[in-house]
Amino acid sequence: MDAATAPVCLIWLRQDLRLSDHAPLAHAMKEGWAPILVYLHAPEEEGAWAPGGASQWWLHHALADLSRQSRDHGLPLLLRRVRSTSQQTLTELVGETGAQAVLWHRRYEPAAIARDTLIKDSLRIQGVTVRSFAGFGLGEPATVRNLAGKPFQVFTPFWKNQLKSPVPQLSPIDWSALQAPSISPRSEALEDWGLLPQQPWTGAMEKFWEPTRAGAEARLKQFATGPAPDYKALRDRPDEDGTSRLSPWLHFGQISPREVWHALSDGNGQHAASLAEGVIRQLWWREFALHLLVHFPGTPVEPLRPEFAHFPWRRDEALLTAWQRGRTGYPIVDAGMRQLWSLGWMHNRVRMIAASFLVKHLLQPWQEGALWFWDTLVDADLANNTLGWQWTAGCGADAAPYFRVFNPVLQGKKFDPLGAYVRQWLPEIAALPTDLIHEPWTATDLDWRAAGLQRGQSYPDPIVGLAEGRDRALSAYQKLKNLTTS
Repeated sequence: MDAATAPVCLIWLRQDLRLSDHAPLAHAMKEGWAPILVYLHAPEEEGAWAPGGASQWWLHHALADLSRQSRDHGLPLLLRRVRSTSQQTLTELVGETGAQAVLWHRRYEPAAIARDTLIKDSLRIQGVTVRSFAGFGLGEPATVRNLAGKPFQVFTPFWKNQLKSPVPQLSPIDWSALQAPSISPRSEALEDWGLLPQQPWTGAMEKFWEPTRAGAEARLKQFATGPAPDYKALRDRPDEDGTSRLSPWLHFGQISPREVWHALSDGNGQHAASLAEGVIRQLWWREFALHLLVHFPGTPVEPLRPEFAHFPWRRDEALLTAWQRGRTGYPIVDAGMRQLWSLGWMHNRVRMIAASFLVKHLLQPWQEGALWFWDTLVDADLANNTLGWQWTAGCGADAAPYFRVFNPVLQGKKFDPLGAYVRQWLPEIAALPTDLIHEPWTATDLDWRAAGLQRGQSYPDPIVGLAEGRDRALSAYQKLKNLTTS
């Protein structure tokens, strides 16, 4: 079939901004269709979960990189800002291109599922071939059930069940089969979308991240040959480069979880025991988060455990702001919040510490923390963000028990024993000795002067006492228990 007669196929891109392991693109090639890549920018359709500032920054660079890649392959990429609805815009593109098929990878957010179902039905009525593919995760989360036919709500049984699944297979692209479309509709300029922030706060992000496919490949290779074998020992150390940091590339689909799986395997999908228990287990946590979002679509705003709707939070804007700005007086918490603001990313152990401090010591609603993370994380993902915050608050699946209140001092001493992480992000107290770095309020005036600092001015005192915060949290959880059992 030559290019003049090859039927046009639109590949609707979303969280799959790559040209490898791409099932819709591979399918189009196999069918002899002439593919046109389409990315629709429709933040209004995302509602409260439109990309935050950090995610928009990453998205801009990911699309710019994909545009370069697709151009090198002779593959058209159309960018369109949705003025009405994605349904109408896709319908218009079908008319402009004469496309006979529209393909895409499935998304799993509640609003996306509803929208995609509507679009699929509408296009089929128009006589267009429509097909969606699993591809954001390792499998299809909607089909996974326990022996009782219900969704899993505890990770370990879910993980053991999924380990019985076949090795996830890649969808290779046969570029020799590429058919060029006979028509090339107008594409909008990415720069006109205004995704980049007006304020120059992304300087550190630009130095730290390479939000491209090449950046993903380089980081995966570096991780596989470096920290990966020691992942279990290093993953909780924010002062070490011990985690993959692949989450933003995975979220935007610049690399797939299947590619990560195979890159860390022996070629047959088998992994060393340390990798299976560590890195690969984290891929299944990601899959578990998708599973929960699909089966419990209300959880981004409502607790999975309904009794927690009556939890006695103590909303306080001043406390929330201090936490957001990294001014709580607890160095490991503040270091994490400053890392988040600077890099759009926070080490996972510190995410748990900072989240626990907000919802337990400060008794601020977990939804407030989730919203802040959503706006400031380059890897902001609705499924993962929801799972993490509900786990911390004790109101979700496989959640931390109510009496588990992280002590930020002990956590800091255990996982940042020399204070290197704190010193990196809190330079104002870097001169304090190591035995004081995680609890500077215990330093004497002499200690402060010896470090060239002033008590209460260089760094704030704790906004809540450790014992006071823990007691308040336990009291609140006891009050909830009394309410639900009375």
